[in-house]
Amino acid sequence: MRTLFIGDLHLSADRLDITQAFIRFLDTELEDAEALYILGDLFEVWVGDDIASPFALELAQKLKQVSLKLPVYFIHGNRDFMLGQQFARKAGMHILPEIACINLYGTETVILHGDSLCTLDKAYQRFRKLRSLALARWLYGCLSQKRRQRIADNIRGKSQRGNQQKSLQIMDVEPDAVAALFAQTRTQQMIHGHTHRPAIHELAHGHKRIVVGDWYEQGSVLSVSHDGIKLINLPLGDG
Repeated sequence: MRTLFIGDLHLSADRLDITQAFIRFLDTELEDAEALYILGDLFEVWVGDDIASPFALELAQKLKQVSLKLPVYFIHGNRDFMLGQQFARKAGMHILPEIACINLYGTETVILHGDSLCTLDKAYQRFRKLRSLALARWLYGCLSQKRRQRIADNIRGKSQRGNQQKSLQIMDVEPDAVAALFAQTRTQQMIHGHTHRPAIHELAHGHKRIVVGDWYEQGSVLSVSHDGIKLINLPLGDG
């Protein structure tokens, strides 16, 4: 048996090749899995459960079928932080805290999306702090559907333009933030996404940091079992 981790799929109706790869993954790669963890940015953008598109609702039905066979866990990302319990129930997903600790085959492991570790990106961290406030999320939810969509499109556009101007160092995790989270959680292993740089990093003091990849050019799955850790690439489209 194994536990699977994915993240940064950025699913949208504009990238049917990614959707096809994801559905094929759900149909063919979970036979020996005992749990599936989605580490954020499942969707390219999410402006509220009340305006989930038909595309998203179809995916929810697919995930619901999977959840009848094994638990599906979800951690919010920076693109889908407004995804709520209403949609999660439709998809059969259990929403976890932004930072969660699990025992993974005998190894204490902290899992998260990963954006909180990119502390050199001061502008984004200010925005992240603001959108984490319950009042800000409530006020956003009170806006009309059209207004929320415009705000989301604007944030998405600014993020894409800003990322083109930021250095790779600023957009990556900060080692001090990684060390601090290890100390805070008293774990030995960390699994996250967000940076789109899949790798297994062996760190000091026996710590290990594992990054799941995005699904822009290929599928990326982290498989963890008693036998070890493996990053797996999956083809997009028809495979």
